[in-house]
Amino acid sequence: MQNASANALVPREAAHPAPMVDIQRIAQHLTRLNIAALPRNYELFHEAIVGLNAGLAQDIAALGQQPQQAMLDALGLKYRLVGHCGLAGETSRNEASRMLREVAERLAEGLRHKDAFARACGTILKSVSGNDNQSLTAFLGEIDYLSASLATVLSAETEIADKLQDDIKRLERLERGISAMQSAAVADRITGLPNRIALNREIADLYERDEGFAGSALIMVDIDNFRDLNDRYGTQAGNKLLKKLAGLFRKSVKKNDFVARTEAKEFAFLFANVGMQDAMTIAERLRASVEDNLVFATSDRADRGRLTISIGVALSTDAATPGQLQANARVALLAAQTNPRQPVQAFGH
Repeated sequence: MQNASANALVPREAAHPAPMVDIQRIAQHLTRLNIAALPRNYELFHEAIVGLNAGLAQDIAALGQQPQQAMLDALGLKYRLVGHCGLAGETSRNEASRMLREVAERLAEGLRHKDAFARACGTILKSVSGNDNQSLTAFLGEIDYLSASLATVLSAETEIADKLQDDIKRLERLERGISAMQSAAVADRITGLPNRIALNREIADLYERDEGFAGSALIMVDIDNFRDLNDRYGTQAGNKLLKKLAGLFRKSVKKNDFVARTEAKEFAFLFANVGMQDAMTIAERLRASVEDNLVFATSDRADRGRLTISIGVALSTDAATPGQLQANARVALLAAQTNPRQPVQAFGH
């Protein structure tokens, strides 16, 4: 039953010639499982269904009907989804705040012990200096009391120092955890490439530079029939291809250029100091490189096992904002997807 439930989360395009819009499919799953329509829950199911993450789909199915939000959040953190990285940061901040409050309380307790010791010293000093007839036994009693007070102060100091050392180590662990989550928030889990958030930041930075944003090209790449490939050969085979593709793309960019995996089957490049002719040459080179190098084993002799891609190209000179640049590249990509004979298309050309 668990596997059947997990499979229900994995799309089967061939069985549904006219699939629902992704957001509708996700909303349907949330409603069926009585899960709150929170943005991070949409992201969780988007990764499982649209992102073709079979492992996450199986983990969700294992939670059963009406899973608790804490369980869903734990899965989000396990798979380092962007919307859940914020939860880790918030948890870490709360933990750090709690630790600092405890430190403040311990320091206040230490000060109280010191104040008590100081008062005891003052009292004994007055007693000794104002009473010439004080017996030796009484004097030794006051000294014993003073020694006990001092021992209490020293013990409290030692305890505070030990706990402060422990707290410092815990804060360092929290800092490392937050740093790891921040890195995960801008990295694709499968390929290790930057993700859409990183791409958005890169484009935003491009438009904020003093020298302006002219002279850059955004190239969007979509893997043709990737969902069918996952259905036919399995998610593990699909992930291996994604990693190989990411490695190929890394070798295709220079130091000042940028490549990211933005969706389950989409990548994006940002090239600096290029015009349309150069951008189209780069795009054609990418397409040929993928078709020449990305070959996978298949039992179907009629299937050559070659990967093909569609590419859309847009220039920053044709877009006044980062959003417009991405929209233009998307328009070009859609044109390429609908015209297999011309798999590389440029916006406005």
